[in-house]
Amino acid sequence: MGWLADESGLDKCAANFVPLTPLSHLRRAAQIFKDKTAVIYGDHRATYGQYYDRVTKLASGLVAMGVKPGNVVATLIPNVTAQIESSFGVPACGAVLNTINTRLDADTVAYIFDHGEAKVALVDTQFLPVVEDAMTRMDGTPPQIIECPDEGAGFPATGRYETYEALLAKGTTEFEWIMPQDEWESLALNYTSGTTGRPKGVVYHHRGAYMMTMGTVISWRMVLHPVFLAIVPLFHCNGWNHTWMMPVLGGTVVGCRDITAAAIYNAIADEGVSHFGGAPIVLNMIVNSSQADQRNFDHTVEVFTAGAPPAPATLAAIDKMGFNVMQVYGLTETYGHITECLWDDAWANLPEGERAAMQARQGVAMPMMERVNVVDEKNQQIPMDGTTQGEIVVQGNSVMKGYLKNPAATAEAFEGGHFHSGDIAVQHANTHIQIADRKKDIIISGGENISSVEVEGCLMAHPSVNLCAVVAKPDDKWGEVPCAFIELIDGKTATEAEIIAFAREHLAGFKTPKKVVFQELPKTSTGKIQKFELRTQAKEM
Repeated sequence: MGWLADESGLDKCAANFVPLTPLSHLRRAAQIFKDKTAVIYGDHRATYGQYYDRVTKLASGLVAMGVKPGNVVATLIPNVTAQIESSFGVPACGAVLNTINTRLDADTVAYIFDHGEAKVALVDTQFLPVVEDAMTRMDGTPPQIIECPDEGAGFPATGRYETYEALLAKGTTEFEWIMPQDEWESLALNYTSGTTGRPKGVVYHHRGAYMMTMGTVISWRMVLHPVFLAIVPLFHCNGWNHTWMMPVLGGTVVGCRDITAAAIYNAIADEGVSHFGGAPIVLNMIVNSSQADQRNFDHTVEVFTAGAPPAPATLAAIDKMGFNVMQVYGLTETYGHITECLWDDAWANLPEGERAAMQARQGVAMPMMERVNVVDEKNQQIPMDGTTQGEIVVQGNSVMKGYLKNPAATAEAFEGGHFHSGDIAVQHANTHIQIADRKKDIIISGGENISSVEVEGCLMAHPSVNLCAVVAKPDDKWGEVPCAFIELIDGKTATEAEIIAFAREHLAGFKTPKKVVFQELPKTSTGKIQKFELRTQAKEM
């Protein structure tokens, strides 16, 4: 049987096995990148040595407040210093980080506080009214509040709570970080959008986050000392794990409270931002920005985009502006992005429109994932013909532990040995995945399936369209027909007849929208269009 049959003395020990955790990245960076700039926000600039000390003080301060390993510490903070530091400071005391969407209503915040059993909440002054309202609605014990003022942004301390800086001032740099004994220990708790019923609590483990930080570096072709602009909210998949990743490379995180074209250009020109992530709405913001907001820069900015399939027209436009965009795909349940639209050199010779269409695909599994494929209703791989549709399923270390206090939903999500995304896609011969639609967004008109994504991609090529969303509208004859909601570019005009005629030039007749509505589109804080609201509107027309 060979010598491996006898493995006596070949055991795991402290010398050869350490649980994987992103906390290790900052501990290492504090030594080898001690004097490199780690965090920038407004007037705040911290080296890695200072960053580590502040994180350590936060961890010790939370322990002094009674936080124990396994307790939940919630945050309602934009992408500013306190939120960036919390990414490490909360788990460094053994607690579970629960970053809460700052745009939620008080009732939902109350539910999350109750469901996650938050012990402490770090709250930006801007969002104190919502949190205070939420605490009156809770069934359980409200969390202790630490106020995080941002005077430079117009939100000075109220004086009602201990402030974040006061908490750090009471902390000590001598605190010994509480590292996980098992990499399966819970690191973070993130809540889904909850568009149908209460949001579900998605639990991350240390191993999954660590793997994300290593795989992303490979896919983004990153080298030492990148400058990363934190546009993706840290309450959304913990900012796609990028803040946990930056210490690996001695990189700099640039905070961003309000996402505007001017803020993005200023960060690129003034701070040398080299990387950021964002939803397609951010790309549209850049493409349609005014000359007054734009700044000159002499380097290529690398961009991950996700949250919705980007329109080929948007990708073609931004490519000429100094931004190299890669489409990625993922979900809250997968820590963020887990596929990449891996570039093929053969695409370089394609016409611009065809090349942009290739770049709009969701692509292939990223290095940290075991399997991301498309299967049929029997969980069998579909033909990779670019036509047959199935559901995207995922296997790998960067998949959630499960839904907190919801074993039934967890079992359903993991049925068949992989995570079911609920996204409908095709798979091409080169194995690239391309989303057709969410299950709930497919329009069935006269027995024909219509992909809302396909129709939206067509309409986004119209020169007056900034954003669009296509949903099903009830119809007496066809059952459902496509209804387009369109947000126009400032200063541009279009009519319903013009949009329908444009669509008819590029799409089959049954796919052409039968109704066009011009309005501002409802969006989540991460830039996703809230189609459930539009479906309600369409039903009432």
